[in-house]
Amino acid sequence: MRIVTQIGILSFFIILTACKDSAKPNEKLTKNEVLVLGTIHSGHLTDSVYNINYLDRLIREINPDYILAEIPPDRMGEAMKGFKRDDSISEPRVLRFPEYVDVIFPLTKEQDFEIIPTAGWTKPMADRRSDQLRAISKDSTRIEDWKAYVEANKRSDSIYKATGKVNNPYFIHSNLYDSIQDIALQTYNKLFNVELGLGGWENINIAHYWNIEKALEKHRYKGKRFLIVYGAGHKGWFLRELRKRDDIKLLEMEPFLKTITEP
Repeated sequence: MRIVTQIGILSFFIILTACKDSAKPNEKLTKNEVLVLGTIHSGHLTDSVYNINYLDRLIREINPDYILAEIPPDRMGEAMKGFKRDDSISEPRVLRFPEYVDVIFPLTKEQDFEIIPTAGWTKPMADRRSDQLRAISKDSTRIEDWKAYVEANKRSDSIYKATGKVNNPYFIHSNLYDSIQDIALQTYNKLFNVELGLGGWENINIAHYWNIEKALEKHRYKGKRFLIVYGAGHKGWFLRELRKRDDIKLLEMEPFLKTITEP
């Protein structure tokens, strides 16, 4: 499944590259800047540091032209409609992410950026994934697989807690954080990705990244700043793919974190 999907992404890239308007003779091609912001979803409502106020200040400092959001394209219209109507969001999928409800949507009133929905998630996909994982957990022939999955999660969590930097925004935006998350995620991926189909870890990231690629290709060499906002577990996967591109300037998050936290 991964091979087929990757070929699809490559084909899409080739088509877009071939079809995009040719540069004017004296037109300067400026690489877009890209940052990946790892969020902790509901954790932003309770964390003493990496909270809603912190996110607000951080995104203001980044000052993006586009935010590539963990929102499915078919949910964006309803979410924006509700926000424009009464400054609130009732769309269920978006409502569960305070980074959008309490920060990003309200900031559209003050900053001139466009939210582009890029999540490859669908409700049937998520429901099917939940049902399949539940079935695997109760399958007597899959005891060893489930045990390996649970133990990898415990090992990843214990190492993360041992750092003493849980929910520390500097640490979340580090390569070490990504490697710790990979202990659990790569085990999960190896055991269940093919079986879970479109809801598998590798497969859902490919689906997300397909939409991210479309947005980057549409605005190729426009000299704009893109902020990709997803749950922090996705960050390492996206960065590995983004580093393969030579048409963007991938920015580190640390300088922006320092600006809003240091005197």
